[in-house]
Amino acid sequence: MSNSRKGFLRSLLDFIASLFGRKKTVPPPQPPVPSEPLDDPNEPAQVTVSRVLVIVYDPVMDNTSGKKLSEQQGWKQTENLITEFMADIAQSSHGMARYQVAERIDLNEFPAKVDGFRYTPQTYLDVLRNLSSPRMPQEVDYYAIINQFNLLNRVARNEIDEVWVFGFPHAGFYESIMAGPNPFWCNAPALKNTGASGRRFVIMGFSYERGVGEMLESFGHRVESIMEKTFGRLTGDANLWKRFICYEKSAPGKAALGNIHFAPNSERDYDWNNPSTVKSECYDWLLNYPDFKGDIRDVTASEWGKGDIRAHHQWWLKHIPHVAGRRNGIHNNWWQYIINPHNVAN
Repeated sequence: MSNSRKGFLRSLLDFIASLFGRKKTVPPPQPPVPSEPLDDPNEPAQVTVSRVLVIVYDPVMDNTSGKKLSEQQGWKQTENLITEFMADIAQSSHGMARYQVAERIDLNEFPAKVDGFRYTPQTYLDVLRNLSSPRMPQEVDYYAIINQFNLLNRVARNEIDEVWVFGFPHAGFYESIMAGPNPFWCNAPALKNTGASGRRFVIMGFSYERGVGEMLESFGHRVESIMEKTFGRLTGDANLWKRFICYEKSAPGKAALGNIHFAPNSERDYDWNNPSTVKSECYDWLLNYPDFKGDIRDVTASEWGKGDIRAHHQWWLKHIPHVAGRRNGIHNNWWQYIINPHNVAN
């Protein structure tokens, strides 16, 4: 059969189908891929404001007293964690990143796992008391949360820009995970089939059993994933992210800031109180970026809090570039990508 005759038959079938109320499905348009402006040394550094939906899973454990899980266990108050974390980000970013709570939802329930299982107060207490093992698979059902709270539409309508979910040990949340059109690894596998949001967005997983230092650690891994993607197309000296994360053990004689687990002098994960002295270009990043001047100094753990998790992470975040200009298509203010991952080119 000729191509013209095939085309005619398809058109005829479509016409007949339309008579019976059936419409041909037209795929939705794809959101535009972020483009990279030309390099400009004077392009202003933009302050990025993110509106957050906060979801707190803190179930009542005793109906008689009304005590919630956080209160029963003597864990942190979520409102204090939120306030202090937002202040740390604003200060560490030199004012370039600012969070606003758009809405907070408190839930008297345990989140569903990927297999539909939910803890009850008794089954969860059994886990805490080592009377039973944590539920496996442990991962939470993110798609159930997305649907329950209409997250894709809320992001598409610009009501919110990201989501913070507060839970508890064994809740099953990743430290961070990304959704939206063309999502990528953000310390967790990307959430597929979520492009209806029109923009990429991050869902952070926090625990009110821990402190602000651990919140900053989760955020730091988000930074690592997003900046790895941002600079992924660049190689050699052009990939400044690779230079930023150098530490003495990984790059002898070329230490810069290290990563969220390794300080410039660390020998192993979380070795933030290593007493050794190393030469680092950390001050060059803080004071001179992007026009490095070869400012190499001896540094020790006293620079980043002598082992304090929150102090180290604040120190590390303060050195992230936050100035005007664009080089190799990437803005010198990295916070524009960290807070708004939709700015990251594919």
